[in-house]
Amino acid sequence: MVEVIPAILVDDFDELKEKLAIYKGSSKLVQIDVCDGQFVETISWPLGRNDAESLSSILDEEEGMPYWTDLDFEFDLMVKDAHEQFDMFVQLGAKRIVFHLEAEREESFRDFLESIDPYTRDNIEIGLAINTSTKIDDLDKFINYVDFIQCMGIEKIGLQGQPFDNRVLDQISSIHKKYPEIPISVDGSVNEKTAQDLVDKGASRLVIGSALLKTYNIKEKISEFESLN
Repeated sequence: MVEVIPAILVDDFDELKEKLAIYKGSSKLVQIDVCDGQFVETISWPLGRNDAESLSSILDEEEGMPYWTDLDFEFDLMVKDAHEQFDMFVQLGAKRIVFHLEAEREESFRDFLESIDPYTRDNIEIGLAINTSTKIDDLDKFINYVDFIQCMGIEKIGLQGQPFDNRVLDQISSIHKKYPEIPISVDGSVNEKTAQDLVDKGASRLVIGSALLKTYNIKEKISEFESLN
């Protein structure tokens, strides 16, 4: 069965609580897009200039992530050298963390992946995202250190509602053929028009933002996407 992962991009902690509340009871895991204003234009929670208080209250264990007893969290780090902030997102309760290959320095990133301790490895999935223009062979140096690959379905990342980039279809097909055992996630412009083609090419996880938020019955719509094969 296809795994459907709702995605949210929020400006502040209040919006985080509002968006997570939408998916309580409909999903077990939500992807939180994190943007730094450097690797991508957008800045989102928890990296905004007014986010220090809400962030520190969680890191200091004064409170937990909203709905942490009901939801697991996948953090998609559209952040330059995001591996340097890995510990912070572990403290925020990450179940999965996605790094973007184009945002990382090759040598230091690979050293980081090699140094993750076994306990963390057993409890947190590490994903590696690539842009539609990235060559598949660029994954070779990292593929043994990650649990899944995330392909971007859009050319300009960091914003929801962007047009679909058809190049991702060949990209998924090539990855599935070269690394048949690794799960492939797709994020960006995943909707009723594109989802079946993505699954046909080899995607096993669909990260969906706007297409879920615009629907009347989110739980029913998630089930529709899950039933694709």
